[in-house]
Amino acid sequence: MLRFLGLCALFGISHELVSAQAVPLTVQLQSRVAPVAATQRRRALNPVTVPLADFFLGTDLQWFGNISVGTPPQTVSVVFDTGSSTLEFASTLCGADCSQVKFDSSRSSTFVDGGRTSSITFATGVGVDPVVGANYKLTLRSGTDTVSIGGLSVPNISLFLITDQTPKFDIDPFSGIQGMGATAQGIFAGLINKGLPSLFSLFLTPQAVGNAEMTVGGIDTTKFTGSLTFASLPAGRSSAWTLVSTEVFVNGKTASTLKARQNIIFDSGTSNILFPTNIANAIYALISPDIVPHSAEPGTYGIACDRIPTLTAVISVTFTAQNGMPFNLTIPSSELSVGPFADDPTTCQTLINAFDGLSILGGSLLKHYYSVWDVGGQRLGFAAV
Repeated sequence: MLRFLGLCALFGISHELVSAQAVPLTVQLQSRVAPVAATQRRRALNPVTVPLADFFLGTDLQWFGNISVGTPPQTVSVVFDTGSSTLEFASTLCGADCSQVKFDSSRSSTFVDGGRTSSITFATGVGVDPVVGANYKLTLRSGTDTVSIGGLSVPNISLFLITDQTPKFDIDPFSGIQGMGATAQGIFAGLINKGLPSLFSLFLTPQAVGNAEMTVGGIDTTKFTGSLTFASLPAGRSSAWTLVSTEVFVNGKTASTLKARQNIIFDSGTSNILFPTNIANAIYALISPDIVPHSAEPGTYGIACDRIPTLTAVISVTFTAQNGMPFNLTIPSSELSVGPFADDPTTCQTLINAFDGLSILGGSLLKHYYSVWDVGGQRLGFAAV
């Protein structure tokens, strides 16, 4: 099946790494842009923009870009993952088990071996298919080195070299993950300490559109229409980019199960959508009774691929803006299928996986909005593209 990077051990569950062209969605948001934070007024460093490439077999649900590590610098491709906070990537210590481009620490004069080894078993898989056993596992060795992003460098950044990985990672064209959690760490924290504004923005696009990018330390106002709508993260600092949802609508309708308040994590490293089983069932019931669990991959649902074009599946999730007004973030029908199942190509997997205990919105939603991740202001902003 297709794969994604995603949610990591921010919540005690371990790190995560993760068809048709989407139609850009214009949503009328109901609040005005919030005042610019004071950290944006006095800039010791200017914002930098990193181009992002698209992956995942035409589903447009995963994006990655380049950083540099070491002296002299070596290019490392990473997913900029809002569902994690650490930096880890393939290294020559991994040998043949890592098919990606590998970082050679022996070539860097500034690399310092941390001497600690650890392993990560992922909680929701590196794809839209759920984990089965420990089939998504990395073995790591700690270290520090100079890390650069967009030409801006910070020395002595904590990182992890991948020394072994399970075969599920083999198709990934990127070498690792750069965590971009809601509490700044690593290279992002270092740049903030040097005067970069404490926010970043994501412009995630289908491959057919192209020009996806991340702006670190700023907002590119040419990439969206109208104003940004900001919503505050819940009180109490956390590494999770979480907003409280008050309701979910499907094709303009809702149900009692969908009216419950819930914390929803926004994760750029997760390609599809995760909801608890009761919520996933309630959403699918409003789309089609023919969407049913797919037993070969527990947690997934599917329907005959030839039925997909006949279904309307507009999913809107309601949040509250900083001005107290409700606003919806909407996933269009074009995202319903994430591709055929490997064991049955006539059945297509649908975008929501059942995952009890967590609700996550990933690439299926984020590609339809310009998003601003304001660490200093502890808020998330969205605008229609």
